[in-house]
Amino acid sequence: MSLPLYSGQIVGLLLAAGRGRRFDPAGIQNKLLQSLPTAAGRTVLASAAAALAAALPVCIVLRPDVPEQVAQIAEYPWVQCVNADDGMAASLAYGVQQTREAAGWVIALADMPYVESATIQALAAALRQGADIAVPTFQGRRGNPVGFSRLHLPRLLALRGDQGARSLLQSFPLVEVALDDPGIHQDIDTVADIRQSSS
Repeated sequence: MSLPLYSGQIVGLLLAAGRGRRFDPAGIQNKLLQSLPTAAGRTVLASAAAALAAALPVCIVLRPDVPEQVAQIAEYPWVQCVNADDGMAASLAYGVQQTREAAGWVIALADMPYVESATIQALAAALRQGADIAVPTFQGRRGNPVGFSRLHLPRLLALRGDQGARSLLQSFPLVEVALDDPGIHQDIDTVADIRQSSS
């Protein structure tokens, strides 16, 4: 689909192009399409997209071989990364490339549906106030999503492998944003994580 113009905006970039092999090694069940008991049947992907879109203009990076994902987020701008299997960095760099006119990015993971919109807004505010990298913390521990200013555009585009932007967090100064949001630590990796979300 054609993307909106993101010039000068902080963009919420949702990475939804992984295979989720830990959830189902056989590749039959896509974890992002599983319903969350606590979200009135809304899927993992739809929940993560809604939280991000409530805070920022969004771009969602999908796999090209899971058309069912599109139905979950059709109301939002999305792109498909054909080389998603090269690792998380591939879909991250592709999403940044597609939104390269943005002023910055809050990079969120689609398997973390419990992150609050207020957390995303706080990270975007930190970028607007001059942070080059903004990370959320809860009870003293860092989590996701992570915000990057436009200063890091060349480095984000150059990322390779399956570590995402971890190397940048280890190499450059960052601003920690303390928040009351346990969702920054809660991801859906296994079937048990879906069950635990209802308890």
